[in-house]
Amino acid sequence: MQVKNKVAVITGAGSGIGQALAQTLARRGCHLALVDVNASSLHTTAELLAGYKVKVSQHVLDVADRAAVAALPAAVLEAHGHVDMLVNNAGVALSGTFEQTSEADFDWLMDINFHGLVRMTRAFLPLLRLRPQARIVNVSSLFGLISPPGQSAYSASKFAVRGFSNALRLELEKTKVGVTVAHPGGIATAIATSARVSDKMGAEEAAKHQALAQKMLRMPPYRAAEIIVRAVERDQARVLVGMDAKILALLERLMPVHYWRLLARGANK
Repeated sequence: MQVKNKVAVITGAGSGIGQALAQTLARRGCHLALVDVNASSLHTTAELLAGYKVKVSQHVLDVADRAAVAALPAAVLEAHGHVDMLVNNAGVALSGTFEQTSEADFDWLMDINFHGLVRMTRAFLPLLRLRPQARIVNVSSLFGLISPPGQSAYSASKFAVRGFSNALRLELEKTKVGVTVAHPGGIATAIATSARVSDKMGAEEAAKHQALAQKMLRMPPYRAAEIIVRAVERDQARVLVGMDAKILALLERLMPVHYWRLLARGANK
């Protein structure tokens, strides 16, 4: 897929991978509809794109808001006339085991990470079907490949994204709409520091968990974005972003039940 002169909708565009994807696509001449729940962050991303000769629209929206998502396609059509690509990138994190996590927090995360992605796909798929070539890019995670303890909610949401993407790809196989699912490993974003922490998790435990998570976040977002966009240009069905994602995906395939024992030994050392 050639992205020049196409129109892409990006959720979670105010920071991290979403912001980097916006810059990477703009450099290639792709027009952008930027979506984020934070108006200030969205404006910052738009300012970073000011030097590119592309049209940029800003849409402040929470993907958990059904009515707002349903109304978004009309607003994007008014700004750009059509849509060629949907990048479902918006996501949140939650620290705590399943027993430490309240039902409300678990549902909050799923409503953004998974149901929000499904809502956006449902809203924009009819528009994508009208284009001669279109693509849906769903950002899962390394934790959509492996399931570490303390990440039951987040991992559940990202495995759901993976399963949904794989099934949707097959359902759209005879159409002009392709589907790419991305599994980023440790990307240096603010997801660890901005994660919601369970009320039942002690301050010391939470700080230790956050420090370990932050240590794993190494790849700059711009590198992750470049890898994802190249995958789109090559019509790849799945892209593993980072050597950690590639290694752990292989380890999970070789040891689907016991891989965590090996990883835990390494973490303890």
